[in-house]
Amino acid sequence: MLPVTRDLPLQADDEPAAEPVTGPARRDLASRESGDSRHMLRFVVDPERRLVPDLAGRLPGRGFWVKADAASVARAVKKRAFDRQAGGPVTVPADLSALLERLLVQRCLDAIGLARRAGELVSGFDQVAAMLASGAAGVLLEASDAARHGREKLRAKQGERPVVALFTREELGRAIGRDAVVHAWIKNGRLATRLVDDAVKLSGFRQPSSSDGKGSVDEQQGT
Repeated sequence: MLPVTRDLPLQADDEPAAEPVTGPARRDLASRESGDSRHMLRFVVDPERRLVPDLAGRLPGRGFWVKADAASVARAVKKRAFDRQAGGPVTVPADLSALLERLLVQRCLDAIGLARRAGELVSGFDQVAAMLASGAAGVLLEASDAARHGREKLRAKQGERPVVALFTREELGRAIGRDAVVHAWIKNGRLATRLVDDAVKLSGFRQPSSSDGKGSVDEQQGT
């Protein structure tokens, strides 16, 4: 199964609607094809003509858009597409794809931490299973190095709602303030939508570690 499943409305009948699942069309510098901006990354050029990722989409200046995957970013750099669109040489960060992965990971973990502080997150196999059994709508988080048995149990309960499986149990733990977390769940809302949007972009740069359940953590021990 894909590390992130989405393109589904993050809402339930008794909850406020989340943001729409499509955004304005933007042209990808690498392919010159138009696409949904929510699956793309925005860049700007600062006064020193350095390329700056604008993952939040808030920096002033003309925006340059590239599909959110490592191949498209590498193609744009190789073709000097940023120079061409900016009307002159632009300083591109070394190993831009690795930088984007780090920034997207941090944005996702920040959203998870904010959800915990807002009381919108539960963690632990039993707690998540109980929340899913109640019919509550939200985003299921599972460690990329979790054992298969527990993953399958909770995914069956989650159904067609979004699942994010891009982070190790140590990364999830760091976001939540614990040593390690294997399963967590975030209720629908602004933070859940932000997390899934950024996780979809991150999946273009990071794939979860493969796990067949051997030697991976036993997620039913309460983490």
